[in-house]
Amino acid sequence: MSSTASAGAVVRTRVRIPLTFADGYATIAEAVTFDGLADGREHVALVLGEPAGTPLVRLHSECLTGDVFGSARCDCGPQLREAVELISEAGGILLYLRQEGRDIGLYNKLDAYALQDGGLDTYQANAALGLPEDARDYTAAAQMLTALGVDELDLLTNNPEKARQLTGLGVQVASIVPTGVHATPDNLRYLRAKVEHTGHTISLAG
Repeated sequence: MSSTASAGAVVRTRVRIPLTFADGYATIAEAVTFDGLADGREHVALVLGEPAGTPLVRLHSECLTGDVFGSARCDCGPQLREAVELISEAGGILLYLRQEGRDIGLYNKLDAYALQDGGLDTYQANAALGLPEDARDYTAAAQMLTALGVDELDLLTNNPEKARQLTGLGVQVASIVPTGVHATPDNLRYLRAKVEHTGHTISLAG
């Protein structure tokens, strides 16, 4: 583990939380908070199930519109729901990272939505606002994993950048487990932009 990723972060609190989703799926998570994270934010880890071997891990960036309000403009809510069940079955950790809108913030994300309504894709809209296409840095995620004693994992993702950053931070990605394809008429253009622009491994028809 690199000194940048491993320095400073320690477990702050552990508490068990019963989780129930809108479709009735329920499980128990151990929510873990941390002190000393590099970006100073209140990220949280949800420890789910009991891994028999290498833990299954997802890095899930916060999405208020998708995760909470069920917005169909993205696939974040369905990915969160899917991840909790898969990780509960396999045993592992979901890192819920406070990186709204690929880390541009909620208001900027909604501004970008307005630009997308005018014809730009999600990456073009960020650029038009003078913001990075994707500002996320996963140093804090690597610190959280280190504090939890995880230095090797199976990564649940369709985003190759997550694996690249974790590997660079000293976390061994043993395998990549693809997420499902949660396409709807409302998010198809968004998903296609992720495939074409940043190489997300999403199989889209047409």
